[in-house]
Amino acid sequence: MPKTYAVYLVASKHNGTLYAGVTSDLSNRVWQHRNGVAEGFTKKHNVHLLVWYEFHEDVYAAISREKQIKGWNRAWKIRLIEKEDSGWNDLSSSILG
Repeated sequence: MPKTYAVYLVASKHNGTLYAGVTSDLSNRVWQHRNGVAEGFTKKHNVHLLVWYEFHEDVYAAISREKQIKGWNRAWKIRLIEKEDSGWNDLSSSILG
């Protein structure tokens, strides 16, 4: 099975602070955000709700997509989230089981 890479957005709450990231282990990364394991932006701003993600088979495509999203204005990121998750539901249960 080929390795996959996830580009994701986490939020502090509905319409709250957003963070975009990329990882090769989405379930572990979501767990880290939810439990405040890593010092930094997401822990400081309590950003832990998984509100959007997509998978890529190519690491360079995933990194490129993450950079693209990070360069977007807030309205574009919100549209991306609400296209798939209009209620800003925490999607981590689909990842963590």
